[in-house]
Amino acid sequence: MPIEKLAMFEGQKYLCLETYKKNGQGVKTPVWFVISDGVIYVATAESSGKIKRLTNDKSVKIAPSNYKGCPKGDWVDGQAFFGNESELNLTMSLRNKKYGLASKIIGMFASRRGNIVSIGIKI
Repeated sequence: MPIEKLAMFEGQKYLCLETYKKNGQGVKTPVWFVISDGVIYVATAESSGKIKRLTNDKSVKIAPSNYKGCPKGDWVDGQAFFGNESELNLTMSLRNKKYGLASKIIGMFASRRGNIVSIGIKI
């Protein structure tokens, strides 16, 4: 079943990531992503709200989306984890390959907000 769910993200440029506040309220954010070995990876600044929310609750929901975060498919439950250094390197390499020059430019601005962190999502 996870392979079928993962297939709906193939060829997509964005996914909508829903993370949860301490009070249980969901926060939806459109993000770039890459897939490697059955895991979806997202790179974000260490200071982002996503990181704070994931520190408290690793449960997430994701759906393929457009750049505004409007879902283009069904929502899927997942469990997030913080990647190690090799997973961060893999995430950045795959992201640069998938999104090209735009990824490198965004990466420069994101790094001004602090260290970049890799988030892995298993569905």
